[in-house]
Amino acid sequence: MAELPHLTDEERARYEWQMWTPDVGEDGQRKLKAARVLVSRLGGVGGTVAYYLAAAGVGKLILAHAGNIKRSDLNRQLLMTTAGLGQSRVRSAERRLTELNPNIEIHTTAENLSEDNAFALAGEADVLVDAAPLYSERFAMNLAAVRQNKPLVECAMYDLNAQLTTIIPGQTPCLACLYPDNPPDWKREFPVFGAVSGMIASMAAVEVIKLITGIGEPLSGQMLWCNLRTMTFRKLPVSRRSACHVCSTHWCLWFFRFLVSTPIILRPTSVGDDFAESLRTAEFPDDHQRRWEMSQGR
Repeated sequence: MAELPHLTDEERARYEWQMWTPDVGEDGQRKLKAARVLVSRLGGVGGTVAYYLAAAGVGKLILAHAGNIKRSDLNRQLLMTTAGLGQSRVRSAERRLTELNPNIEIHTTAENLSEDNAFALAGEADVLVDAAPLYSERFAMNLAAVRQNKPLVECAMYDLNAQLTTIIPGQTPCLACLYPDNPPDWKREFPVFGAVSGMIASMAAVEVIKLITGIGEPLSGQMLWCNLRTMTFRKLPVSRRSACHVCSTHWCLWFFRFLVSTPIILRPTSVGDDFAESLRTAEFPDDHQRRWEMSQGR
């Protein structure tokens, strides 16, 4: 295992208050400095995740987002500015994050994640964050995470609803277990307040910090659903889908290794049923429930 980088006096002063967290300390901060995190998309969710990871001192951020800043970005994308209208989103993000914390390394690509670049970008990181609005991008990152055995923090929002889970390949369901196919009614544009995207983004940043430092318990094997219209928060169990085309082979290999190293016999449970049943009985707006049902082909 490579030795963790040391902190400078300036870094100790910058991160002093978070190092007071009892199970973080200087060792935890050195882990953050050594870490590399990929963030897919820098919109209302991903940009806020990147902002808080930069503030926390994550050593390297790999940021992927195509296109130039539009006026409609500015109600939620905190790394974009009015003065930057028409300019590159990733250049604006890099500038804003460097102004916040010049000690970190930032690598940007002016592309959205796809099957063509997901594996290469994920290969540069230790932890992946998916904040993309399109399922093609989310599926590409999920596949790269599973194949490369990298933890993936999945965060998304719609209207005043949001969801968050942490995928640990070999231990939890992957995104394709939860959404086997591209939901047929999903659209690129949808209602969003910056306060909603920022809320779930802050939680996602905490998940990344927990994964890197080893503190607390990650939101693995569970989906956090948030309904901000009623301020209702529910953690629902998620389970593997045995026919998953992404992680089922990976799961079988892991399960076999577990069996041969463990003096007990485990019986696989039905996959996905707990999550689906929890969603059927959860109290969420009709439109959100309909989108879930459509994603399941119902």
